[in-house]
Amino acid sequence: MMRYMGISLGVLTLALGAGCASAPAQQVAQSAANSAAASRADIAEATFRQDRESILAMAGDYKVKFDFIETVPFAENYELKPEKISGGYEVVRVIEDRGDFISLQHILVVGGDEKLAIKHWRQDWQYEPQRVLVFIGGNAWEWREVPEADRAGKWSQTVYQVDDAPRYGAVGAWDYEDGIAEWTPPREWRPLPRRDMTTRDDYNAVDAINRHAITPWGWVHEQDNSKLVLAGEPHVLVREVGVNTYRHNSDFDASIATDYWASTEEFWAAVRDEWTRIETENQRFAITIKGETEDLYIPLLELAESVADGEKPLAEASTEARAVIRSFITSDIGTIDSRLRPTSDSQAKTVEAAH
Repeated sequence: MMRYMGISLGVLTLALGAGCASAPAQQVAQSAANSAAASRADIAEATFRQDRESILAMAGDYKVKFDFIETVPFAENYELKPEKISGGYEVVRVIEDRGDFISLQHILVVGGDEKLAIKHWRQDWQYEPQRVLVFIGGNAWEWREVPEADRAGKWSQTVYQVDDAPRYGAVGAWDYEDGIAEWTPPREWRPLPRRDMTTRDDYNAVDAINRHAITPWGWVHEQDNSKLVLAGEPHVLVREVGVNTYRHNSDFDASIATDYWASTEEFWAAVRDEWTRIETENQRFAITIKGETEDLYIPLLELAESVADGEKPLAEASTEARAVIRSFITSDIGTIDSRLRPTSDSQAKTVEAAH
């Protein structure tokens, strides 16, 4: 048998034949891998579109009801507070949509015969965020990095207050099991709601689980809240359940809200730009006001009204708004105890006992 370079011609032929035979198998394997990757990409894209539809479904005109009831006390001698129910009408509008980022602005419509619009909260949704802005107590916030594995296919929701100051943020996935579109992140801290911030001072933060679920009649924001005392050794004062319902409704004049927004949206865009600058330039920052931030949000709401009424030019009002915001912001946030507002006698005794 002839030999080539010391290799049997038969062996060489067999080897070449085997190599030729393996090529189609490799191509099939590669094709299968490509198909699997394409299928995963298609599923991810379909889920992304479905998530967007769920978020955008929260825009609309609603009759709203906010219902909160304390359930379980954890502090000795604590008496559950009466249930708090409020409501009215609310317009939710998409003010920005970049595909992977959606911003929804809430505007309340309140009053009797003479109804008026009040700028309410804002919710910003970011797909697969690299970081999220979270509340750390005492009117302070910091950026938290989100590892790649923890953000894949998920959305962050960052909630902002009436003055566009941050409130709280969290990361979670939209889920569609059992025919319900719902988003439920892990628990995160958030500031006191105004209903408590203005009426009591015996706790400092809320450790909350928030669920947003889309319903046939609108949507619902469900909350499982633990009211935290942060001074001394942090501990739970009492638990609370909250159910905020948004039912589609056309029995009110939504133009009251949309007209207000049309006349003030450029002003509020300038305010958001200032907060974005602060968030971008600082890893952590705080509002220097302890407790209710009325001294910050009242001037901004009044400036917005002056723009809407034509009493003040947009540029002048925007400059004043930036100055107001900057006067209450610091990157030197100090300790959490130094940021907390003075406490009631009952909490002071609790803190002393903890020490």
